[in-house]
Amino acid sequence: MKQKITGAEALMRSLENEGVTTLFGYPGGSIMPVYDALYDHRQTLNHILVRHEQGAVHAAQGYARVSGKVGCAIVTSGPGATNTITGVADAMIDSTPMVVICGQVGAAFLGTDAFQEVDVIGITQPISKWSFQIRRAEDIAWAVSRAFYIASSGRPGPVVLDFAKNAQTALVDYEPTKVDFIRSYRPAPPIDDNAISEAAKLINQAKKPLVLVGQGVELGEASDELVALIEKADLPAGCTMLGLSALPTDHPLNMGMLGMHGSYATNVLTNKCDLLIAVGMRFDDRVTGNLNTYAKQAKVIHFEIDPAEINKNVKVDVAVLGNCKETLARVSELVNKADHSEWKAKFKPYQEQETQKVIEPAIHPSEGPLLMGEVVRRVSEMTDHKAVLVTDVGQNQLFACRYFKFTERRSVLTSGGCGTMGFGLPAAIGATFGAPDRTVCMFCGDGGLQMTIQELGTIMEQHSPVKIILLNNNYLGNVRQWQYMFFNKRYSFTPMLNPDYEKIAEGYGIPSRTVIDRKDLDSAINEMLQTKGPFLLQCAIKEEDNVLPMIAPGASVDEMKLEIE
Repeated sequence: MKQKITGAEALMRSLENEGVTTLFGYPGGSIMPVYDALYDHRQTLNHILVRHEQGAVHAAQGYARVSGKVGCAIVTSGPGATNTITGVADAMIDSTPMVVICGQVGAAFLGTDAFQEVDVIGITQPISKWSFQIRRAEDIAWAVSRAFYIASSGRPGPVVLDFAKNAQTALVDYEPTKVDFIRSYRPAPPIDDNAISEAAKLINQAKKPLVLVGQGVELGEASDELVALIEKADLPAGCTMLGLSALPTDHPLNMGMLGMHGSYATNVLTNKCDLLIAVGMRFDDRVTGNLNTYAKQAKVIHFEIDPAEINKNVKVDVAVLGNCKETLARVSELVNKADHSEWKAKFKPYQEQETQKVIEPAIHPSEGPLLMGEVVRRVSEMTDHKAVLVTDVGQNQLFACRYFKFTERRSVLTSGGCGTMGFGLPAAIGATFGAPDRTVCMFCGDGGLQMTIQELGTIMEQHSPVKIILLNNNYLGNVRQWQYMFFNKRYSFTPMLNPDYEKIAEGYGIPSRTVIDRKDLDSAINEMLQTKGPFLLQCAIKEEDNVLPMIAPGASVDEMKLEIE
């Protein structure tokens, strides 16, 4: 006769059955039975105690994005659950596989406004891939397996399990369950042979093709297939911010980043190409600029796993549905070997203009205060372009994504669609557990760091080797830039009065150093990289440094400005 176990113990075994080894969380009253069960599973389930529930979900995101596995966070009910909402929304729009397990009051108390009761399902349904309330211990094994299947299959995303306390304490006959099929759920649509042949036909006919590389290439583990296609058909490519490491930075066909602060040539020539080939990207407004003028001269092919993205923003001529690992390979078989040298040469004058007017002054300034661009480039160079780049949100993010270089995949970890300040520090912690053999460099501003600064406590406890590069300009820099450009330099509540970050780091036992003079930058970066464990490198940055080039809000991609007038 089988021995009955508690629902909390059933959760532990279900997580182990899904291959979970790392959890990020914070205990509380309504999740306490789970934490009691976790006490006996410490050898198999490594729980990382964060300092705030938002830190748990962002750390789970960081873990997922660099490892390719499902991130997992456990929190309590009420404020514990609501503190995860930003991370759930962030994971949804950036397609990050994550399972969040929230404690909940007992089923008998639901709807009574009991202590720390919140309608978690009602809140999270619009911003998650699936949310489910576990009211019975008998449903635990099924719900957990279904959650991990949904989170990781098709277009990935977050799943929320609301775990009533009575289900945690009730006894149940546990049977391991593996969900790999849901009747109403089709993770990847069937591949249409006609779409494959039509896409290949358009590529073979194109004289001026341009590929837009999105994060879907990495999510689909299709980088090799992408490279094979673009090399065979000689297709120049640009990358979205989340897709930057899907194609090595120095690949001869990589023309740079797309979007508002991307590469000049790639953006301008989007409106001059005759074929636009979008792979695993969603035509975000920061990439397209004014949709009314976006690539109207071009035929459009869209490789996409999510049918909801087709024709959502940009009308396409051929939709190639399915996992791009398979669809890219299928199209590649049908395309002709090509030479688009004449078209690729069109990129060079724009690249030379950007290099002269923007890039060289940003990474090799001759005098004046330190600039964000030069700090980013030196960190990238001194890590041989092999580090994991984590950013917060703002100018630090934009400069980092512009000037960091990538040679390895799954190397960009930033909040794209949601733009979540405070994302960087906890996400970097998660990245150190998801890729423990890699150097993790986290760039942040003085504003974003303070939003989740309590996670320095997690770094202290775990000795998590996050290399924190604080680009301190005493401003909320990106908002200040917009105020400079569009609000008559009225800096309304963007100057920052900052604390002594070195003293804060000292309080957490984290080595630190501040760089003011350019001559000290290399030695400081070297000290940071040679220090085992965490390090805080604070760089005193020019206060009114601006991110360029830029497509102004409402402007077309070919109206990109290299300088502020």
